[in-house]
Amino acid sequence: MNRVNIYRAVTNDQTSISNLFIDEYMADANDAQLKIYLFLIRMMNANLPTSVTDIADKFNYTEKDVLRSLTYWESRQLLALDFDAAHNLSGIRVLSLENTYEAPRTAPRITPVLSFIRPASMQTGMTARAVTAPMAADRTAAAGSQPANGKYGSSDIVRPDYSLDELKRFKSNEDIEQLLMVTEQYVARPLTRSDMETILFLYDRLGFSTDLIDYLVQHCVERGKKDFRYIEKVALAWHEQGITSPTDAQSASRKYDKVVYTIMKSLGKNANPAPKELEYINKWTKDYGFLLDVIQEACDKTVMTTDSHRFAYADGILTKWYQAGVHHKADIPAADAAYKRTAQNADKPRRIHNRTDAAPARNKFNNFAQNTYDFDALEQNILSN
Repeated sequence: MNRVNIYRAVTNDQTSISNLFIDEYMADANDAQLKIYLFLIRMMNANLPTSVTDIADKFNYTEKDVLRSLTYWESRQLLALDFDAAHNLSGIRVLSLENTYEAPRTAPRITPVLSFIRPASMQTGMTARAVTAPMAADRTAAAGSQPANGKYGSSDIVRPDYSLDELKRFKSNEDIEQLLMVTEQYVARPLTRSDMETILFLYDRLGFSTDLIDYLVQHCVERGKKDFRYIEKVALAWHEQGITSPTDAQSASRKYDKVVYTIMKSLGKNANPAPKELEYINKWTKDYGFLLDVIQEACDKTVMTTDSHRFAYADGILTKWYQAGVHHKADIPAADAAYKRTAQNADKPRRIHNRTDAAPARNKFNNFAQNTYDFDALEQNILSN
């Protein structure tokens, strides 16, 4: 009897969505972002053409709404947007969800060329900087010359008190006005004077372009942080790292996210880190400066020892290594050995009133063999396993 081939009829009546998208991305997206992403997947699977105008008309959105949704998914590394030399949106690549912590890979492109011009506020090298150039020049002269590398340390930058005239001059530019409007939409409230002074500070003193400020605010809001003091702290950290564009910020964020993801997995956790857990991770990576392999070694020791309070336990290990001067994974055995010797010396019998053989009086409460524990020694046994 001949072999029979079993096959599925080819049809474009169904669109398949990754479970990873549903589990990890859907809850954080708003209605517009979800509708647009699902529509793009549907058009890509059917190999049908579309445009930003078509999407806006279909869902009764503005073209700016559509572009903001596209840039949101680009920031989540599910899409990659291609622009030509004139800043026209020329293509959308839908990125694989197999491993979002890897560098984005080439994916099918929706055709034909999408007809939309990226707003001026999202372009680099903004001419609007001329609006606040006099302020920047005055403040630079007052504070002294800028360092040769073009960056300040966070301790060298003091946010000035801007006058009302400076704020009015800042807001009068069309690109800045659009940036402020978009920022209000991100934080879902009108901006206060202090909020606008923060944005002016990023633009005037840190030299951030409007597209980088736009990306910064979006980056913080997506993480549930709408406080402008938090936004300013992130901006100062980016400034110290030399981040000058959304692409630089994306690369740094992707690298940091990979570290966080690896640490969470090493401690047996699949969810996003809680704020306290992020504090531990920042402590290990930034304050202690440990490489990922050293942190993973501590995580491995932790999961082999305890099922609860793993972050606190791993923190105890890494703190001891930090105090012992560990810099690389190869330094760990020597540090553990030195700690073991210290613990053994501390485990010698303790003298009670210069006597080592003092015995407790027997009564109905202690008329049985009692155990004495040296918790430092127990901890050392755990750490050395």
